Amino acid sequence: MKARYVRAMNVLHRFCMIVAGFCLVAITLIIPWGVFTRYVLNSASSWPEPMAVLLMIWFSFLAASICYRENLHIGVAVIPMMLEGKARLAIGWAIELCMMGTNLFMLWWGIKLVEATFHQSISDFPWYSVGISYLPVPIGGAITALFVFERLWVANLFEQPSDDAISQISTE
Repeated sequence: MKARYVRAMNVLHRFCMIVAGFCLVAITLIIPWGVFTRYVLNSASSWPEPMAVLLMIWFSFLAASICYRENLHIGVAVIPMMLEGKARLAIGWAIELCMMGTNLFMLWWGIKLVEATFHQSISDFPWYSVGISYLPVPIGGAITALFVFERLWVANLFEQPSDDAISQISTE
């Protein structure tokens, strides 16, 4: 059962990477188009900037989930690294339970926010609901909560990021 859950989280992780990667590529193509239309054609397109912002929101929440799962999120490990045994395990569980609480908060109140703003529209995109623009909040919270559950179940607290996750940057 545990192995199947980990495999499902691997699929979810890969899906998040694909969507976040698509968002980043799309932003990279959209912004130069906006600059081109403004400064070369002297007729600025109104959609590139708000579209890039919407894509950045999706990218940010999905990339945050990816970083959490790969242990690349910001964390201060001074205190846990000074502890051993049950004290280290206890602080690890406390940290992960706080993380779970944060993500359940994002899920619950994110859903409320989406519901409250669903019938409003964005002025630049009248067909696009404000509620949908807030959808990354509960989705990001749910995905990260699933990753927190995985970490607690597999018990890989304070695991160092893999070499594959960290790019090898030369300092020479």
